[in-house]
Amino acid sequence: MTKYAVAILVALLLIVPFLIPVPPLTGTVDPITLADPDSRFGNVAGVHVHYKEAGVGAPAFVLLHGFGASVFTWRHVMGSFAERGRTVAYDRPAFGLTERPLQWSGENPYGDDAQIDIALALLDSLTIDRAVWVANSAGARVAVAVALRHRERVIALVLVDPAISGGPGWLRPLLRIPQLQHIGPLTVRSISDRGDAVIRRAWHDPTRVTADVLAGYRKPLRANDWDKALWEFTSAPRDSEMLRDVAGLATTPTLLITGDDDRIVPTQRTIDLAAKIPGSRLVVLPDCGHVPQEECPAPFMNSVREFLSSVATVP
Repeated sequence: MTKYAVAILVALLLIVPFLIPVPPLTGTVDPITLADPDSRFGNVAGVHVHYKEAGVGAPAFVLLHGFGASVFTWRHVMGSFAERGRTVAYDRPAFGLTERPLQWSGENPYGDDAQIDIALALLDSLTIDRAVWVANSAGARVAVAVALRHRERVIALVLVDPAISGGPGWLRPLLRIPQLQHIGPLTVRSISDRGDAVIRRAWHDPTRVTADVLAGYRKPLRANDWDKALWEFTSAPRDSEMLRDVAGLATTPTLLITGDDDRIVPTQRTIDLAAKIPGSRLVVLPDCGHVPQEECPAPFMNSVREFLSSVATVP
């Protein structure tokens, strides 16, 4: 290839993305209008956060959802946690009904550091000093990071089909170039078309994914700017080396739960992660997929109760 051909190719790569139209979304609304009767909102670290709360007393539990999910994912088990203590589930920025800021000064609210700050600030606002952190899929990144950086805030960890890899370190800067920032929201809109198939893939038995389940997952896609915020989250800074530090969880009681048919985060990956955390416990639930709190809530909670009974600081 001649230097002129290379120059033309580079010029096309730099210019063509800006020529792709990105029409505004239509039919979206303020997320507050989508709230449930038990929804609560609070200004946390500069972000209007949607959360739900149930139960009283110690220990406290904080429930963290995964990518593309929301507090909806905890609907079958939140009452069970609340029977044991005060329980809080919240929507992380870019998901659910939490505000989706598109401009900010200082720290990127979709990056790892801000995710930690928001989680702790929410607990501070609710006067919760320490909690059992229960986290599904990508929500485990936040729980693990809190346990590594703020051990004093963590009673124990329950990591459910955890996805903590930050991906290749070189990828994030590439995603932030202006060309991809322009077309990024358009690319993530495909979730509105492909999302149902991904949800079914997250279940061992996809026939159990009812219309109500799909509606619960799709509701946040009616919120203003969901596409732009999801791209901001996708391209935000991540700690790509978190896996190298998980041995530091040795002093934190840790339970890892996975379905035996997880097709999102392969079951073996959770088994391998458990082997890297000294003293951790591992439960593999039969006939279960990526979201056992939804598909297999009874055996899921049985595993959690058995684990908590062995944690000395949990009543």
